[in-house]
Amino acid sequence: MRRLLSIRNVRIYLLGDLISTAGDNALWLAMAIWMKEMTGSSAWAGLILFFFALGNLFSPLGGAVADRFRRRPLMICGNLFLAALVLLILLVHGRGLMWLVYLVMFVYGVVGSAMGPAETALLPAIVPEDLLAEANGAQQTLSQGLRLVTPLMGAGLFVWAGAGVVAVVDAVTFLVAAGSLAALRVTEPVPGTQRAPGPRPVPGTGEVVETPEVLMGTGEVPEAVPSGKRETSAGFRFLAADPVLKSITIALALVLLALGFTESAGFSVVTVGLHRSASFVGVLSTVQGAGAVIGGILAAPLLKRTSESLMIVAGLVSLTLAVLLLAVPSVTANLVAMLVAGLVGPWLLVAATTALQTRTPVHLLGRVTGVFQLSLGLPQIASIGLGAALIAVVNYRILLVTIAVVAVIATGYLLSVPETRRAPAAYVRTPDSAPAAAEAVSPEVP
Repeated sequence: MRRLLSIRNVRIYLLGDLISTAGDNALWLAMAIWMKEMTGSSAWAGLILFFFALGNLFSPLGGAVADRFRRRPLMICGNLFLAALVLLILLVHGRGLMWLVYLVMFVYGVVGSAMGPAETALLPAIVPEDLLAEANGAQQTLSQGLRLVTPLMGAGLFVWAGAGVVAVVDAVTFLVAAGSLAALRVTEPVPGTQRAPGPRPVPGTGEVVETPEVLMGTGEVPEAVPSGKRETSAGFRFLAADPVLKSITIALALVLLALGFTESAGFSVVTVGLHRSASFVGVLSTVQGAGAVIGGILAAPLLKRTSESLMIVAGLVSLTLAVLLLAVPSVTANLVAMLVAGLVGPWLLVAATTALQTRTPVHLLGRVTGVFQLSLGLPQIASIGLGAALIAVVNYRILLVTIAVVAVIATGYLLSVPETRRAPAAYVRTPDSAPAAAEAVSPEVP
């Protein structure tokens, strides 16, 4: 971590990301509370997150946008646009204009569908490849740490000053994020260009090989890498062609297809299983958040000792045990379960993100990330809706066992793919994938 934070770009980037994420978390909760107060309906409050998630379904198109432009200027423009967008909330003073809040959240999600892939694709230009896992882990640690405090901050700020002030504060955080990105010293290649083939160093071996394009994890030059920078479908084709990324995506999508059941089953775990009030869900969520902070800290050191695929396997096995523990009518068992569930969440995210960044050519990274996000987002949304319907007719323990069974199936599938059982082989990414910033590979000069 010390080496990571010694890089000026990383410190600036993480600070801007931290402040922007804090503003996001505060806004979402405040808007949901506002809609609940304005309409008296929990359904209208829940639609805040639904409209945001609906906008995120544009991630394949957003990934194509992230590949068409330089990522840093794109993210600066995106943050400036979002800063102006959230200020539209100041126009809402009653139920007659509350549709504007939902429109803001939808557009928020649409813009985020490009910002997310752009962020994933920009990171390899900021840090050297051997620090990508640490950078992803640091982001997860900060993000999960914020989840412990920003909901309270957002709710408190809303109660004290109102929705308008929350919107203004969020706009300011976007301006800070834009300023942080502008301060980065990063040289990105012109989109659509490739450097000439030639000798390339193989990471971690000290060897130099002659390669015309990409030497993926198998050590072989692939027959073809999707070309045509403006082809949105290139992300689908590349993800389907890489056995490791394909298997990771399918395994995580399978788990999320059932994991959303916990959104509804969680209240039954507390009220029926533990005989506590529904507010005890907040205690379990806090324990989960604490576990996620620890998991984010441990993710990078663990990933150095194994491959991304095997780390995901370890996470899925731990998640299976945690879900089964939730079926035990014991406060202690449930607290341990939530701690473990929080712990492994960052493992899955850091391993999957690092696999995307290290196995995908940079000129395709936005589109591949966009497809990956859609592949996980659709099952999660469907699972939440299905869980809400099933909880009325099915015992919550059956839903928990179903989640565990699906997680076991996903784990078995991931281990059935030969490439995922191997230690990472040396590979050379596309020529445009090397970090362009000189400081990312050399000591910082004060």
